[in-house]
Amino acid sequence: MMRFFSEPVERDRAQQMNSVVLAFVGDAVYTLLVREKLSLEGGTDTGELNRRASELVSAHGQSDSLERILPRLTEEEEGIFRRGRNAKKATRSKHATVGEYVRSTGFEALIGYLYLTGQNERIRELFFGDET
Repeated sequence: MMRFFSEPVERDRAQQMNSVVLAFVGDAVYTLLVREKLSLEGGTDTGELNRRASELVSAHGQSDSLERILPRLTEEEEGIFRRGRNAKKATRSKHATVGEYVRSTGFEALIGYLYLTGQNERIRELFFGDET
């Protein structure tokens, strides 16, 4: 179960945060969740675990995960995703299409928002609900 390092922030405050900052947090949270899940599935070959994690947290992998959850997003969550998707970032992915990259930024912003506002159960429901 996810644990917080600090108290959740108010939704209004999180909604005012820069989308790229939300994506920065969301990238770390999603990476940790994926690594936790893969580790608990019983894998012991760290090279294989790292390869599988890299596939899932890549822009392509996140874009695929997003397609699976989009129909289940609330209006608020869709707004956070769209803001993140439309954010201007200084970098571009070397291994993903522009579409995959912008969708993955929105995906990460959504995770960052949910995490910062203390909505861990919603994260699990959206991203792992059909697997737990």
